[in-house]
Amino acid sequence: MTAVDIKALASLARPASRVLAQSSRNTRDAALCAAAMSLRRDYEAILSANARDLDASEASAAFRDRLTLTEARIEAMATGLEAVAALDDPVGRLLAEWTRPNGLRLRRVATPIGVIGMIYESRPNVGADAAGLCLKSGNAVILRGGSESLHSARAIHAAMVDGLRQAALPEACVQIAPDADRAHVAAMLAAAGAIDLIIPRGGKSLVERVQREARVPVLAHAEGLCHTYVDGHAEPEMARTIVANAKMRRTGICGATETLLIDAACAEALLPPIIADLAALGCDFRADAAARAILPELPAADMADFHTEWLDAVLSVAVVDGVEGALAHIARFGSAHTEAIVTEDAATAHRFLSGTDSAVTMWNASTQFCDGAEFGFGAEIGVATGRLHARGPVGLEQLTCFRTEVIGQGQTRP
Repeated sequence: MTAVDIKALASLARPASRVLAQSSRNTRDAALCAAAMSLRRDYEAILSANARDLDASEASAAFRDRLTLTEARIEAMATGLEAVAALDDPVGRLLAEWTRPNGLRLRRVATPIGVIGMIYESRPNVGADAAGLCLKSGNAVILRGGSESLHSARAIHAAMVDGLRQAALPEACVQIAPDADRAHVAAMLAAAGAIDLIIPRGGKSLVERVQREARVPVLAHAEGLCHTYVDGHAEPEMARTIVANAKMRRTGICGATETLLIDAACAEALLPPIIADLAALGCDFRADAAARAILPELPAADMADFHTEWLDAVLSVAVVDGVEGALAHIARFGSAHTEAIVTEDAATAHRFLSGTDSAVTMWNASTQFCDGAEFGFGAEIGVATGRLHARGPVGLEQLTCFRTEVIGQGQTRP
């Protein structure tokens, strides 16, 4: 497939997006529910396709976890589509309404963006989440999965197309590049006017390339360098539980905590049991001098470690001087994704929540809750850390823009 072929996909997507945007909520919801049933019905074929991808992979355990599908994960994809279908229709929402002194009435109404280009890597379930959210929000989508998940992505795409077919919607509402040729990415990035928004979801190098080369608007985050700060007023057992979950529940997701910051006021008492909990779960560490003064056996960290999104069972550890020290560390090393504080002191918590520049801040909760489904969005198409249009998990609302309707009674402009 060449750039010309990508343009061909986009030329099919544009009229399909218009049909989708004008379709009823019931029609779009029917397509989502039918696709969910297709995922369940075809789970054996999807697992077989996934096995082909896994057999060809020589990646790390954390990467293979992102790539792996199970019957439970396929069911989660299906349940996610049904959850999206159950949400309110984002298209046609009245966002604002006002009247001018001359009697003109103005209405701001939510509309689909148009054609979305979704470029993603190892996690094949992203294809279902992206297609489901785009379908519900009235957007056509062109999917380009990574070479490592090609067979899985195709099998999931087939289920989505079956849902469209059953709802009598154009199959071009959800299209996928048929192979893993890297030229697809370049073609999509150059498709200004044919694709309205690019959303990359994958490793830092992919996202940076997209942001650097795109001639199309991009909604993205470069990496998830998330921090959990344990304050001197933290409840010890809560802190241990949250940190263990934030790091080790799934180490390869962008919401996993990569750096533990702990208040010097409680580090001597609380750091050893937190480290012991994590070590028992198979975690390795990179610790600063203050942490190693308490636990000399911890491997020493250098500055590069605190800039690293591990995406694995490795945790950077630093002792800081209270909440201001934590905020200073995050400002220096963070990626504006997700930060959490564990504390029983409300004033300190509010200082932390308002003091970071990140898309999501949490109080007494695991950073792994940074997820569209957990936020009540049904699913997510990615996490945005920029300053325009959307921040945090991107769901239905963030996949719409708006038009302004002006209603008069014969007014003319002097």
